Amino acid sequence: MLLGGKLTRVLEVPDAMSTIPRKSLTIVPVTLFFSLACWGQTAAFEGNVKGPDGKPLLNAVVKIDRQDVKGNYKVKTDKKGHYFYGGLPLGNYKITVELDGQDRAQKPARARVGESTDVSFDLAADGAGPAVDESGRALSAKEKEEIEKKNKEAQAAMAKNKELNDAFNAGKQAAQANNWDVAIDSFQKASQVDANQHVVFGNLGDALVSRAKTKTGADQQADVQKAADAYQKAIALKADDSAYHNNYALVLAQEKKFDDAQAELTKAAQLDPPNAGKYYFNLGALYVNTGNSEPAAAAFKKAIELDPNYADAYYQYGLSQMAKATLQGDKMVAPPGTQEAFQKYLDLKPNGPDAEPAKAMLQQLGAKVDTNFAKPGAPTKKKQ
Repeated sequence: MLLGGKLTRVLEVPDAMSTIPRKSLTIVPVTLFFSLACWGQTAAFEGNVKGPDGKPLLNAVVKIDRQDVKGNYKVKTDKKGHYFYGGLPLGNYKITVELDGQDRAQKPARARVGESTDVSFDLAADGAGPAVDESGRALSAKEKEEIEKKNKEAQAAMAKNKELNDAFNAGKQAAQANNWDVAIDSFQKASQVDANQHVVFGNLGDALVSRAKTKTGADQQADVQKAADAYQKAIALKADDSAYHNNYALVLAQEKKFDDAQAELTKAAQLDPPNAGKYYFNLGALYVNTGNSEPAAAAFKKAIELDPNYADAYYQYGLSQMAKATLQGDKMVAPPGTQEAFQKYLDLKPNGPDAEPAKAMLQQLGAKVDTNFAKPGAPTKKKQ
C-alpha cells in the first residue's frame, strides 16, 4: 500500500440485517384418527354441507365445540360436501359451518355413545344461516355489522402483509443479484405499503449505498443522501440496533459530517461492545479515504483500545503515524508507538496480507523485525 494512498480494502461493515425479518408461522391443521377398537366407547358426528348455491360445499370448515367441558375439534368436508369426525366422548356440542372466515350456520347436537349423529347443513335453505356468537346466541344487526367490519379489516391486513412481503422479498433477491435499481424500487414500494418496518428502511439504505459506489458526482451524492434518510428512519423505528447506527455513521462520514459520524459510532459501540473495535476501524478507514489523517489515527487507536487483538487496526494506526514521519539526517523518525504498531500487526498476523509492507515500514524506521512470532495469547519465551 502506498503511503498516503487510499485505503482500498473492503470495510468490515456488520450486516445491517442482523435483525432477522419476522416470519409468520404456518399452523397446519391435523385431523385425529381413532382406532376402530375404541368405537364402542365413543361417538361421532357426520353430515352433508350444501353451499349458498345449493351444491355440495368442498373444503368447508366444520367446527365441533363441546359445551359441557372444554373440547374443540375441526374437520373439512370432502368433494361431496360430506364430513365425518369420530372418537368423540359423550356430551353436548355446538357444530358450526365456517365460510369465508365467518360462522354461517350453527346447530346444537348431543353425541351418543356408539352412534354417528347426522348434523347436516344447507346454507341456501336459510340464507346462509343466522349469524351467532360462541354461545349460539343470534347476533343483532349491529353486532353482525361490527363482525363483518372486523373481518374486512383482517382480510385487508392479510392482503397488505402479502404485498409487503412480496415487495421486500423481491428487493432481497435483486440485491443478491447486485441489481440495485430493482432492489431500491422494491424496498421503496415495501416502505410505502408499511412505513413502520425498520428492516425495510435498513435494506433500502444498504442498497442505496451499494448503488452509490457505481456512480460519481451528483448522482452518487444523491444516493448517499437518500441512504442517510433511510438509515435515519430505521433508527427512529429501532434505536437499539447497533448496525443501523454503524451504517448511518459511514454515510455521514462520506458526507464529511465527521462529528455526527463519530457520535453514531459511539452509540453503536455502546450498544454492541463486542464489535466496538470494528465500528471505530470503519470510521478510521473512511477518514483515510477522505484524506483526514488525524481523526483516522484517533479512530484506529480507539479500535485498538477496544480490541487489543485487532491486527488490521494496528497496521492502519502505524500507517497513519508514518504520515507524520520526518527525516533527521538520513534517518526516518516516526512518532512514538509507530514501530510498536507494525510489530504488533506482525505478531498477530505474521502471514497476513500486510505482513510484507509492515516489515518494509519497520526497515525504513531502522527497527529490527522480530520474526519469532507466537500465537496471540501464547506464553512468551524467555530470552536466554
